[in-house]
Amino acid sequence: MSSRLSSERIKAEAKDLGFFTCGIARADRVDTDTEEELAIWLGNGLHADMAYMANHMDKRLDPRLLMDGLRSIVCVAMNYAPAYRMPEDELQLAAYALGQDYHFIVKEKLRLLAERLGLHSYRVFCDSAPVLERYWAVKAGLGWIGRNHQLIIPHAGSMFFLGELFIDRETEYDSPIKNRCGKCHSCIDACPTGALSDSISDTSMNNDKQYATAFDSRLCLSYQTIENRMEIPQGIAMKMGNTIYGCDRCQQACPWNRFSTPSDEPRLRPKDELLNMTRDKWNRLTPEDYKRLFKGSAVKRVKYEGLMRNIRAVNNNLKENNKDNGTGE
Repeated sequence: MSSRLSSERIKAEAKDLGFFTCGIARADRVDTDTEEELAIWLGNGLHADMAYMANHMDKRLDPRLLMDGLRSIVCVAMNYAPAYRMPEDELQLAAYALGQDYHFIVKEKLRLLAERLGLHSYRVFCDSAPVLERYWAVKAGLGWIGRNHQLIIPHAGSMFFLGELFIDRETEYDSPIKNRCGKCHSCIDACPTGALSDSISDTSMNNDKQYATAFDSRLCLSYQTIENRMEIPQGIAMKMGNTIYGCDRCQQACPWNRFSTPSDEPRLRPKDELLNMTRDKWNRLTPEDYKRLFKGSAVKRVKYEGLMRNIRAVNNNLKENNKDNGTGE
């Protein structure tokens, strides 16, 4: 049997590598309530056309199928709260997309963590495999899943990238913490399209209630501006405001994010060129500009054509608003 690892050492090394927090869960099949809730969500088509979310369900429900000999799941969170943003009156990107692509940064640091721990058998993940990341982060005691479906870390907020290090060693395990959303509905009230709704079901984890709020991906601006490859439905496009990639409104409304502090990871800081983009520059963006501006960025997922579609939608909204206000044609 593999020798036991000290959880204290794992967490100390994770912190030294720049992770905000770290917790550890025993690898096992997910609980029945979570499995049933996921089946209902998928069965109702609330994942839109993101078919990959229904793939490899056996591995999604039992991470031990992703790695032989898996014993422990080390969960980490990396802060991405921005220190710098574009001027409020200019077009916006979701905060997580302002810097370099988080997938590579988090996985690189997880590999360094494994190296420091002297591990030879391990796997690293960051939004890149059929892993229920928020579920395992909860099991590892990092926080709870809020009504906005984000992991909320107490006195820190929800602007965090999550990652996992799968290891074949046992250690001391952390316990879930109580959901602290209480009766707050700020995120639901702030969602401009009604993607979040207050259909709450009670599940159980260590006798503490966890609240699962209904989430319809088809209505979510993040889905529509990033994952959707078709034209954005007009009724949804009208709710975009001045954001052309993603949407942070449910996070901005969350009271826990008043505790957030700017990330100190240099690669998550936006380029000066991005900070200096104006509406006119966005309208004149060429494919070459796009490649340069978003080299190594998560924004490349939407592709040039998708970003320009989003910019057109925001421009059309502005024209309509000007007509309504009597300031346009």
